[in-house]
Order: sequence, then structure tokens, then C-alpha cells
Amino acid sequence: MPRPPKDRFLAFDIGASGGRAISATLEGGKLSAREIRRFPNGMTRIDGRCHWDVTRLFGEVKRGMSDAVRQGEIPLSVGIDTWGVDYGLLDGAGRLLGLPYAYRDRRTDGAMEEVFEIIPREDIYALTGIQFLQFNTLFQLWAAARDRLPSMPAARDLLFMPDLLNYLLTGVKASEYTCASTSQLMDPRTGRWAPRLFDAIGVPAGIMQEIVPPGTVLGKPARPVAAETGLGGADIVAVASHDTGSAVAAVPAVDDAFAYISSGTWSLMGIESRAPIITPKSLELNFTNEGGIAGTVRILKNIMGLWLLEQCRQSWAAGGADVPLEALLPAAAASKPFRSLVDPDHPRLLHPDSMPEALSGLARGAGEPVPDTPGAFARCILESLALRYRQTLEELGQISGAAIRTIHIIGGGSQNELLCRFTAGATGLPVVAGPAEATALGNIMVQAMARGRIRTPGEIRQVLRASFELGQYLPEDTPVWDAQYRRFLDVCRRTGE
Repeated sequence: MPRPPKDRFLAFDIGASGGRAISATLEGGKLSAREIRRFPNGMTRIDGRCHWDVTRLFGEVKRGMSDAVRQGEIPLSVGIDTWGVDYGLLDGAGRLLGLPYAYRDRRTDGAMEEVFEIIPREDIYALTGIQFLQFNTLFQLWAAARDRLPSMPAARDLLFMPDLLNYLLTGVKASEYTCASTSQLMDPRTGRWAPRLFDAIGVPAGIMQEIVPPGTVLGKPARPVAAETGLGGADIVAVASHDTGSAVAAVPAVDDAFAYISSGTWSLMGIESRAPIITPKSLELNFTNEGGIAGTVRILKNIMGLWLLEQCRQSWAAGGADVPLEALLPAAAASKPFRSLVDPDHPRLLHPDSMPEALSGLARGAGEPVPDTPGAFARCILESLALRYRQTLEELGQISGAAIRTIHIIGGGSQNELLCRFTAGATGLPVVAGPAEATALGNIMVQAMARGRIRTPGEIRQVLRASFELGQYLPEDTPVWDAQYRRFLDVCRRTGE
């Protein structure tokens, strides 16, 4: 087997709609990265329930490792990041008890309110500092116990999605900190599980694993995996395995006075902090405290993202009208500005049967004109998202007192010029766009930290600024956006009544 290059790493970045394997080399203070494999993902429906086919994803990871060997790009280490909150259960023999449920499954509809009857909302937030979303692991576990799923009595171990894939690779069970922090089961002040919550929902805390920091080397691939892939000598690293944790690690900021938007299926908007912010005001505004690298905390809010646009495209395609993104965005740019605004985080948009119909219903209910073309729908979505970013920016200032001078948009949304331009206009702040592959790059840089090649988050950001070209957008038409912001707040109030 060829000797591995000194500083080569392999990252698997797996999202709700697809995954990719990225090979990267760090040399001379610069990172060069290349995609070596891409594969689809998506929810699998079984008996009307939404699941993730983790066995297929594990196969894709092994194929990506094999591809790296075949292409002569043998890494020192491998890291995996995915979304948070979803999990798999193992029995006493370490076997998977069925496919993991997907967070968009409807079994958690109403689960939050049921749990609040047992333990008050205020107490849960005081323990965890996590934004209330019906698909958080806390509510998923409650629903599983409530519904008496057969897997629950047999469960001996719970592993979140990236931890489960790491286990399948190595046989090592551990919960990586950034992913564990999204569950609404962990105290961010101690970095430990909160036993009171497990008692409240009737689930034994003993099924949880030791929480390990990002950058922990879990071990080498298990013998069958090593034989199948040819990567027996690589370390498997628990990176910042929650995808937003990896993405925020890759924000190419020059100082601390920034907010970030990790823009993809979701928009995750927030700031970095050295300590959690758990106050009555952060509870009122529903902000979350999630783990970051090097002891940082991500103070952020989950906002609907480009899922809205993609779901519209899928609905149109199902009706026989394929609208490629390359045509949709110019049509949005040419559409009438501010014709229709909606609340992009309204619960009706979480899992509608038809996204265009759901958006039309929200607009109609708020007294707004109903979008009448694909371009008008796209413009409505992008303008509404940009105005929600402004609202979130103001709220971040209220809870943190932080002086924010720049917004960094990272992830796939950084390539959406219209969204970046609207965000600069709505917030009145300059927007720096990129890198688009921030999640995979953050994954890689945490691997480099685990090897001692990088020491601090500041060094990570310096390397990324030197390695990738970034977009710059300055605010335009600020008075117009100011007026539309007041209208947007009124629209949200009317649809929330």
C-alpha cells in the first residue's frame, strides 16, 4: 500500500438530501480539497413513517473510503458529520434495532405540549438552553416511549447519526459533544446529560454514551471495514459531527464581531460565545445553545432555509413543470420586489403536502397577494428569509449585547447571489459569502487539529481565508428594506394569531 501523504484527510459530509466525500491536503498554510464521491440521501417511508436508511449510508461511506484508496488519496484520518437530533438504538449485542426515525416524521406532532405537562417548558430550557423544536431528541424519545415502540425495552445504547456511523466503522460507542448538544438532553454548562429529563419522559439515561469533545480519535477501522476499504491504518475522528458545528468552525472571519448563517436546507443563524446564554430573554426569543469547537458555544436560531425553495420545485416537477434553479433565480430577480411576504418559520411549512399551496395559504391568511408564478414564489421566499435574518440579528443583539459588524453566509446558500444581496440589504451589514463547502472543510480542519497540525479556531479561519475566494455584498436600498421589515413583522403577527 502506498505511504499516505503527510497531511491528507477525508471528510464525509452527509445531509438530508445527499452526501459527499471530500479529500483534502493541508500544506504551507493552505487547504486544497477535491470531491471524490457524491451520493443521494433521503427519507425512506415504511408503513407511513419516515426513516433513514443508515445501512445504505454506511455502505456509501465505505465506498467513499475505497474510492480514496483507488484514487491514491490515502488519508491520515476520516471524519463524518451529519444533521443532529436523530438516533439509532442498539440491543445488548450491539445490533441495530430498526432504521432510525427521521426528524420530519409526524410522530412528534404535539409531543412538546405533552412533555410540558410533565416538566415545565421553563425548566427544560433552564436545564438545556436549547431552542424548542418538536423534532428535538427529547420529544422523539418521549414519542417512542409514549407509543411503546418495541425497540425501546430492548434498547441498551443510543447513538446519534454520526456516532452510529462511527460505531459501525470502529465498534466504539461515544457521543460527540456538538451533536449531543442539539438533543435537548444535555446541560451545556457541564457538558453532561441532564438526568431529570430522562426521568420525566420515562427513558433510562443509561442508554446514553460518554460525551467526547470534537477532535477525539476513536480508533482504527474494525477489521472487516479495513479489509473491505483498504484503510486499516487511518484514524476515525469524532469531528464536530453536527454539521453546523463543522460549518461554523469554517467561518473565515477576521475577528469576533460576526454573525453566521449556515445556509442550506435550514438556515442556522447565530454567534459564537465562550459561555451559554440561558436567560428569560433567550427563552422568550427561543435561542439555542449548541456546542462548538475548542470550548465555544453556538448561540443560534434554527430558521427555515432553502428547503422552502426546493420543496416548491419538487411540487412543480410532480405537476409536470420542471423549474431548474438556474432558471428560477433569474425569474425571481425579475419579479416584482416585495409583492408577497410570509412567515418562513410558520409550522404549516414544516412538512406540507404541497409547499406552493402552503405558502399561498399563508399569504392569503395574512392579506398578502398570493404568488402567481415560480419566480414570484422564489422572490417571496428569499425576501422573507432575508427579513427573518434581520429580525434574528436584532434578537441576537438583545440577548448577547454583541457588536456585530459582518454577516458570513456559508454553505450552499452562499452561492445564491440573490439571497446574499437581499440579506445585506435587509440587515444593513456587509455580507461575506463562502466557502460553499464550509461543513466539509470544518470537518477536515478539526481532523487537522486532532493531528496537531492546527492549534486554534483562529488558525483554522486564517487557513480558509488564504485558501478560498470569498464573495462580498454591501447593503443596498436600506430605507426600502426598513419599511418592508415593519410590514414583515405585521405579516408574522397576523399569521400567528
